[in-house]
Amino acid sequence: MRKLRFGVAGVGYMGPLHAEKLVQLESENLGVQLVGVADINPRKVRRAAERFAVPGFESVGDMLPGLDGLIVAVPTTEHLAVVRDALEAGVDVLVEKPIASSLEEAEELLRLAEARGRLLQVGHLEWFNAAMGVIQKHFRKPHFIEAYRVGPFTARSTDIDVVRDLMIHDLDIIQQLIGEEPERIEAVGLSVLTSTADVANARLVYPGGCVASLTASRVSPNPMRKIRFFQPDGYFSADFLNQTGVVASRDEASVASGESLRFDKMDVNRSDALLTQLRAFVDAMRTRTRPAVDALNGLGALRTAIRVNEAISMSSAGPDFDPLG
Repeated sequence: MRKLRFGVAGVGYMGPLHAEKLVQLESENLGVQLVGVADINPRKVRRAAERFAVPGFESVGDMLPGLDGLIVAVPTTEHLAVVRDALEAGVDVLVEKPIASSLEEAEELLRLAEARGRLLQVGHLEWFNAAMGVIQKHFRKPHFIEAYRVGPFTARSTDIDVVRDLMIHDLDIIQQLIGEEPERIEAVGLSVLTSTADVANARLVYPGGCVASLTASRVSPNPMRKIRFFQPDGYFSADFLNQTGVVASRDEASVASGESLRFDKMDVNRSDALLTQLRAFVDAMRTRTRPAVDALNGLGALRTAIRVNEAISMSSAGPDFDPLG
């Protein structure tokens, strides 16, 4: 089996984590080899190169020759340039979410990947979280969904707002499961520590009648990543942080015992989501099949995130705001 040669672009926070997993896959004889890391910061790239015992590059372009796959963990504003160069060089790409800074950039990358016959996977990591098994098993036709994705402030991803940083995970999961994008969005947001929204709540109404309430914050003291789906027979919840699930249902047994609902804690086999994601990407590369979360999914998630931000801007403008000028 020929080894797939990988590079990692961007070694700030997520890049080294990806590199660690690639080294782990290599040690498991899965035909994967980390052959280089790149970053415009000389100190960071030198430290990463020494840590992983691979060549370091200050230009991603210098690393591309000979690569089969590239992990892109640079700031979102640089996604277009780095991913475009890789695709044009014939390299498959896994890019951290969001796919790009704008819809126009995302559409360009989608077209380029299709034209060059390259894989472009977007790092919506929660699809590889073990808690997703609970959602996929119990998802029917929810009438209402609520999600909370909050945590303390970090210095990461401050180049984008909290909607594209955190809420986009839940936006993507919901619209992929429902199979449609929202027809109406109301949202509020607040800048606390950065120049963009650090706290946001959105109410989304989907064509089929489902309503979702999503809250995201990167200035909350305690981390939480939970989502609940309310359906005619009860509800179920998934905890992405702790990789657990609970199903609350109304059945004959619970009614007979005088209880309103029966609560069952779901057994979830905890796993390393980042490692699982990379395994899936490697498998897609070898089989030349559609990635689990491809560029089209990434584009859809970004489109809805931008609409949420537009709704936040509308609400911030006040009651006298006239969108038509």
